[in-house]
Amino acid sequence: MPDRRANPLAGKVALVTGGAKRLGRGSALALAEAGADVAITFLSSAKESEQTVGELKARGVRAVALECDVTNEVSVEATVNGVVRELGGLDLLINNAGRYETVDFAQLSIAQWDTIFASNVRGPFLVSRLALQHLRQRKGRIIHLGSLGGLRPWPGNAHYCSSKAALHMLTKVMAKALAPEIAVNCVAPGMIDLGEKSAQEFMRRMAKHTPMQRNGAADDVAAAVMFFATGPKFITGQILFVDGGLGL
Repeated sequence: MPDRRANPLAGKVALVTGGAKRLGRGSALALAEAGADVAITFLSSAKESEQTVGELKARGVRAVALECDVTNEVSVEATVNGVVRELGGLDLLINNAGRYETVDFAQLSIAQWDTIFASNVRGPFLVSRLALQHLRQRKGRIIHLGSLGGLRPWPGNAHYCSSKAALHMLTKVMAKALAPEIAVNCVAPGMIDLGEKSAQEFMRRMAKHTPMQRNGAADDVAAAVMFFATGPKFITGQILFVDGGLGL
């Protein structure tokens, strides 16, 4: 029998949207380390998705990558069906796929506004709704990826901040609507340093303003995802800020 202490997610199936790289990849790898079979989606990162699937399988679990536009109902339905067909069911949904963009408010176009909301709000709603019957069958869990921007107003990110605030509220509504079968929570990262050279100076400045005197890492976010994935199911409707105290 599998060791539940070492592999608390053994026998479970997880779907991580946008799991080919960055924070999604980190969460997918953490889920695999805990014994879950993992499906990831990608839109334009086919090469990265192949590499991530290889890393997942190296951890001794089944893994698959599926191309998916989370804003498109037909694409999402095909993806959910593909996950169930390939891996046998669905226990955990991590709605990670999303967009970030900085635009001066006076220059913000309707198209930019709609694109951000489509990815960051419509996407999690669509994937959750179309995965619902499978999650209910296995009394699963849904974890959204929100943002400190959904709590704090960033002047150059009106559309992004508004979309994440909407996702935080969607988390709470879904938690009430889908209980008691499904727990719904949200991990909201603050400043996460992914090693991008173009952001080095900005990250140094932000670390100085953060009570913990550093920026976050992908592992910090993955640990928060794992808390909701493996912790008490009595915890639902919560927004967990992973920000080193920056939002205080």
